[in-house]
Amino acid sequence: MADRPGTGTAPGLEQVSAEDFKHILSATRDFVRGKVIPRENEIADADAIPDDLRQATAEMGLFGYAIPQEWGGLGLNLMQDVELAMELGYTSLALRSMFGTNNGIAGQTLVNYGTDEQRQRWLPGIASGEIVASFALTEPGAGSSPAGLKTSAARDGDDWVIDGSKRFITNAPSAGLFVVFARTREAAGKDPGIAVFLVPADAPGITVGPHDRKMGQEGAWTSDVTFSGVRVGDDALIGGSEEVGYKAAMSSLARGRVHIAALAVGAARRALDESVAYAASATQGGTPIGSFQLVQAHLADMQTGVLAGEALARECARKYHTGEDRRIAPSVAKLYCTEMAGQVADKAVQVHGGTGYMREVPVERIYREVRLLRLYEGTSEIQRLIIGGGLVREEQKRNR
Repeated sequence: MADRPGTGTAPGLEQVSAEDFKHILSATRDFVRGKVIPRENEIADADAIPDDLRQATAEMGLFGYAIPQEWGGLGLNLMQDVELAMELGYTSLALRSMFGTNNGIAGQTLVNYGTDEQRQRWLPGIASGEIVASFALTEPGAGSSPAGLKTSAARDGDDWVIDGSKRFITNAPSAGLFVVFARTREAAGKDPGIAVFLVPADAPGITVGPHDRKMGQEGAWTSDVTFSGVRVGDDALIGGSEEVGYKAAMSSLARGRVHIAALAVGAARRALDESVAYAASATQGGTPIGSFQLVQAHLADMQTGVLAGEALARECARKYHTGEDRRIAPSVAKLYCTEMAGQVADKAVQVHGGTGYMREVPVERIYREVRLLRLYEGTSEIQRLIIGGGLVREEQKRNR
């Protein structure tokens, strides 16, 4: 097959039927609730996903659920992705993190903007789980906004030489491929001066630091990654162009925000379910605490937030899928759902009282885990800027 630049539309996008997806969703739900939930404390204590669970997720096709069938994935669209994410969010978020980048910001960049050669080289291994893709954007001094990006890629003959440091890079210790943002030229006007490279993890000059110790999400490993004189060819440029990669990555990031929103809804639903069960069984003075109106008020607020989040995530996924809104809606979904999950988790601990503050109680883990959702793939503050600025620009366009 001839190599061609990425266009933003991947070929061979088979549709997964509603009946087939029903079976995929049911199998995932059974796996999460029957196999993963009973081992959540094991995952937290070991700070790792057990090998047998990793193997099971690979056999189920979860490493490539959003990769088109042409390259070995299941081929789920974003509307289906959202339903799956709500199930995955119901347990330790480290499970989803293990294959999230393969299906999300790294995998989708390749699917929609990679050259044919790049897709053929990387996507089958990504879909099978043989290759873990890692998205190397964040740097010290350049977090949610890449304006301060310092990592550079300089021409040296027919090659590019990459130098710089990345921080908080998910799955870096197990990565087989890094999707690396690097500055190739000075920013000018709307040109950010940033290109995106596909860099094999075993390339000479890459150093991966020890995995970070975090507040939550034990088992989801992040690390610093240093690039020192890492040499790649032109074929490493996403889409074969300096200009394509940045647009590709930003588009994939927007898609991922809808996924994170749904993940947050799943976590909030679990916190609610745990709280309802606790309120119905725990007693104070011989009376179930769920009989108390103030406890019922907490549960009512939690249920309202979860149902609103479910509806919003689904609607924003629909708008992205149809192309109606791929800019503002993803940010709306991520902003609301991740903030909502934090509020629900806080109320869940309150309903549980002192019990909710104890390790190995699900709501304690959820409280810590969901805090990160408001930070990665663009902080809540960044989402507000995208939403507010986007609305103003749309109105200005209408008035021209």
